Amino acid sequence: MVRSGYRQLTFLIGAIGVLVAVTVAGVATADAPVRVEVGNLVVIANGGLTPKAISKNKLTPVAFHASGTIETKDHTHPPALTHVLIEGDKNVSIDTKGLPVCASGQLQSRDTSAAKAACDKALVGTGTTTVEVQFPEQKPIDVDSELLVFNGGQKGGVTTLFIHAYFSAPVTGAIVTTVKIKPIKNGRYGILSTATIPKIAGGSGSVTSFSLKINRKYTFKGKKKSVISAKCTDGKIQAKATAQFTDGTAATAGIIRGCTGKS
Repeated sequence: MVRSGYRQLTFLIGAIGVLVAVTVAGVATADAPVRVEVGNLVVIANGGLTPKAISKNKLTPVAFHASGTIETKDHTHPPALTHVLIEGDKNVSIDTKGLPVCASGQLQSRDTSAAKAACDKALVGTGTTTVEVQFPEQKPIDVDSELLVFNGGQKGGVTTLFIHAYFSAPVTGAIVTTVKIKPIKNGRYGILSTATIPKIAGGSGSVTSFSLKINRKYTFKGKKKSVISAKCTDGKIQAKATAQFTDGTAATAGIIRGCTGKS
């Protein structure tokens, strides 16, 4: 894989910018990506929901997708992500009630095929990821993996998702990221997602790429449901994300996407 150029970095609702010492925020509209440069970091992020024409007043099944890029200006090894916090539009809903549940223990130490076989009925999304691994006094190596997103269940108003990746040499093993999603009341925002990313290769691995799509639809008690639903009350859907890195850098940005509200 060529190291020059931008690497994709996709976060669950869609956008990352960079905050170092002082706040520097980027906002993307009209399907344009966010691009923010602070210090040695360059971050580009994108995302949205489809279809864009949805009900104005009633939650409508939609697919969520997000993508982006991250790199350092001097092409040195980037700091590793530890957490991603995403505030989602109050007009977007996540619901996994009625879906089979997968436990984190069913995904640990399993490769992609084994994880899918163990929790196939709980699968809600898929994607890809790239991790750059750099051990001391060695050149960095890119390692790729599929991403699988599983329903971890709902309890006490909190929805849990598990994002599974399996890496081969030189980093062999499964990485399971836990995402906790809960309702909030913060103006435009109505849901908060917190992703906790475990250390990769003992801290020598940094996520430089991932793409993700959630589009699971199912039937529960005779009713058709969707994991992600939305309504378009005023012609737009908004999200804001903050990413935290091991070197103390925090990243924040927002995305505004147009939608068409149907009666």
